[in-house]
Amino acid sequence: MGALHYSVITSLDGYTADAEGGFDWSVPDEEVHAFVNELERPVGTYLYGRRMYDTMRFWQDPPGLDTEPAVFRDYAAIWQGADKVVFSRTLEEPLTPRTRILREFDAATVQGLKEAGDDDLSVGGAELGRQALRLGLVDEVQQLLSPVVVGGGKPFLPDGLRLELELLDERRFTNGVVFLRYRVR
Repeated sequence: MGALHYSVITSLDGYTADAEGGFDWSVPDEEVHAFVNELERPVGTYLYGRRMYDTMRFWQDPPGLDTEPAVFRDYAAIWQGADKVVFSRTLEEPLTPRTRILREFDAATVQGLKEAGDDDLSVGGAELGRQALRLGLVDEVQQLLSPVVVGGGKPFLPDGLRLELELLDERRFTNGVVFLRYRVR
């Protein structure tokens, strides 16, 4: 059975995007990007909502890929090689290979996806991630904490949820990013 990871880059004050929806402050440098690639390599399936899928499908065919750094090309290959499940009521058909559309995000469906294989799953996007946490589906929380305060926006964690966590790993990067990895107890 695969584990479900909620892995996200956040600001110090706990947001995945600022009040205007911007997240340019979260773009990883090569060191962090290489680390993210290693985090993502065991992921067999990405779970997305419609907006996150629309953002991430860039990786299916990035323009000028052959001229990009090796870490960028590596991430594109990782993303292309994984399955994607998009939870959307409006998307009629997949826009990328290895993608299927499901209409509802619910505990039974996600638990079935976890039990269906040995590869890990990753829930992408703060909205879906918060839902997965509330439903008790997340096995690990992986946070890349950026050295910036954005003052508001899209929160990383849901309000009113209490979780007991066990620290599994931590790492500091030269650009000030800090990685924290927790098991949900």
